[in-house]
This record gives sequence, structure tokens and C-alpha cells, in this order.
Amino acid sequence: MKAMPVPAIMPDLMRGVTSRHLLLLSAGILCCIGLIMVASASMVTGEAKFGSTFYFLSRHLFWLMVAFGSGVVTLYVFSVAWFQKNAFWLLGLAGLLLVLVLVPGIGHRVNGSTRWISLPGVTLQPSEIAKFAIVLYMASYLVRRQEVVRNSWRGFINPMLVVGIGVVLLLMEPDFGASVVMVSAAMAMLFLAGTPMLTFASIFSLVAAMAVMLVIFEPYRLKRLTSFMDPWADQFNSGYQLSQSLIAFGRGDWFGVGLGRSIQKLSYLPEAHTDFVFAIYAEEFGLVGVFILIALFWVLIRSIMRIGQQAELGGQLYGAYVAYGVAVLVGMQTLFNVGVNMGLFPTKGLTLPLVSYGGSSLVMVFVMLAVVLRIDSETKATGVVAGRGAKA
Repeated sequence: MKAMPVPAIMPDLMRGVTSRHLLLLSAGILCCIGLIMVASASMVTGEAKFGSTFYFLSRHLFWLMVAFGSGVVTLYVFSVAWFQKNAFWLLGLAGLLLVLVLVPGIGHRVNGSTRWISLPGVTLQPSEIAKFAIVLYMASYLVRRQEVVRNSWRGFINPMLVVGIGVVLLLMEPDFGASVVMVSAAMAMLFLAGTPMLTFASIFSLVAAMAVMLVIFEPYRLKRLTSFMDPWADQFNSGYQLSQSLIAFGRGDWFGVGLGRSIQKLSYLPEAHTDFVFAIYAEEFGLVGVFILIALFWVLIRSIMRIGQQAELGGQLYGAYVAYGVAVLVGMQTLFNVGVNMGLFPTKGLTLPLVSYGGSSLVMVFVMLAVVLRIDSETKATGVVAGRGAKA
């Protein structure tokens, strides 16, 4: 008798899974992980500063609801064409907020940086809005000036001058990390739009040289760089955060010490629920947990890129460039946060998207993902219309 063939169950199950489904699934799981980790990492800090172990968890839940509501409104109210039409005005609004944050009495200073605007009951971080506004503007520029971008130096330099203004305002806060992410997104979008390799390589080298100069000629940045290279040389001063973060990774081993059993969150590691939540996660879930979290981010970013690719194939260039820009923003911020926690990059003060505590970051990530979902919906709708027209 012949053996019965094994039914291909998994291919059949995966056949109906789209990039949209993978985006929603990975983002949802990351939000759940973030909720758990904020609760775990912030209990001691909440009790010590505000007399409540669940102070930061309750606020994180509040911001999750605000972020979800903002995402729903963005998805169902604002079309991709609306963002394209108003990209310049949104960029102007972001620029105004970056200026206001520098005004004494309006900007809120924390740990030596003025990055927040104080509002009744909440604080707003303009850099989170500015990063997305740059993506919207760059996408609009690339659609309008596609030939110039592909055939002239001017097509590359003009938008980078606009980005440069935003970078200057960010460096005045100072916020070097947001500046790097913003420039990375803009340059990646220009590269994907077909900028000649010689032009791209030349400008990239110039930007890299300027970044090195900014680090060398600013004492606090140079101090961060040297402490990052050898945190144990001054582990109780400039290298304190990184050395404590590395201890958390060492304690995590393969499978972690268990949820809620972190030692480093007991006031040893500063910003345990924000910039260094990844280190606490690694301590509690180990290397296996780290691989799972990174895989989730990979699925999320790949899904966004796939939606952008589908939009480009469908002729929706603006939506495609926006999706590519969002993917780079999320990817670069994730890369830098993980790298900082692991000692691969100097400390930059960037949150881990969807996981770290931080209202402005959480809301803007939800808004960006909602725009990507809207791009996907409109691409499919345009494809259906085109298909019917072709059939007729």
C-alpha cells in the first residue's frame, strides 16, 4: 500500500495571512510585552517617587488607550491624499513645536535636555511628531521631484537642507538620537527613490563626517562615546548606566531570571521602564526572549516594507515612500535602543517602539502604523477598481 500524503496544513493556514495581518499581530504582541515590562520595571520607581507601585502602569494604560484612539481616527478619517496635500503644513507645525520647546517657560527640562512641552497633566515631545512630519514631507517631495532626485545633485540637497533645519533645532534641545533617526529616514527614502549611487555616497560621507564632528566638539557627547567604549573604566560615573545594563544582560543568561525577578530594576539601572526597558526584559527573559522580541520587530518592519512595495507596484508612490519612511523610523529607533542597551552604541535616550513607557512615542507609533494600514487599504481598493476597469 502506498503511504498517504501528509496534508500541507501550514501552507494552507499561511495562504490567507497578509502583511496587514502580520503587522497587526506583531504590533499587538509588542504592545502586550510593553505593558507587562512597564509594569515589572517601574514598580520600585513608582513606589519610591509617587507612593504607588502601579503609577507608571496606570499612565501607560491611559496612553495606550489614547494611542489606540488616535490610530483609529487616523485610519478611518484621514486619507493618504490628505497627508500628501498637507505634508508641508504638518512639517511647519512640527517645526513650530520644535521652536516652542526651546522657549523658556514652555519647554520642560529633564536630565539636562529640554525636549518636552508641558501641558496640563501631560507632556508632549515634539521630536516624535517631527520625525514623522519629515517622512510625510520627504514622500511628497520625492513624488513631485522624482526626475530631479534621480538626475541632479539639487534633488538630493534641497530636501536635506529642510531636514538640516530640523536637525539644528533638535541639537539645540539637545537630542542627538532623534537627529540621527530623522537623517537616517530621509536618506533611506532618497536612496529608495533612485538617487544616483555616487551622489548618495558623497552626501552620506559628508553627513557622517559632520556627525563625527558634532560628537568630538561637544564635551558631553565625547564623554558618552568614551564611556560607551569602556564603561567599566568609570562604572560609577559616566559608564554607570551601560555597566548596569550589561549586568542585566549577564544575569539573564539563556532563559532569564523570571518575570518580576529582576534585580537591576531595584534602583540600580536608571530609566528602567523607558530607555533601558530592553535590558530589564533581557534579564527576566534571557537570550531566548531577546531573540523572540527582535523577531517580532523584524516581522513588523518587514510587513511595513511589504505594504510599501505593494503600494509602489500599484502606482501609489506617495503611500509607498511614506511606508518605507515609517519602516526606517521604527527600524532605526529599535536598532539604536537595542544597541544602546547592549553597549553597541553610545547612550542616546531613544525609546523602544511600542514597548517603552512614553506617551508621545506610543501615540505617534500608533498613528504611523494607522497611516500604513490606510495605505494598504487604499492600494487594495485601487487594485480592485483597476481590475474591474481592465476586465470591462
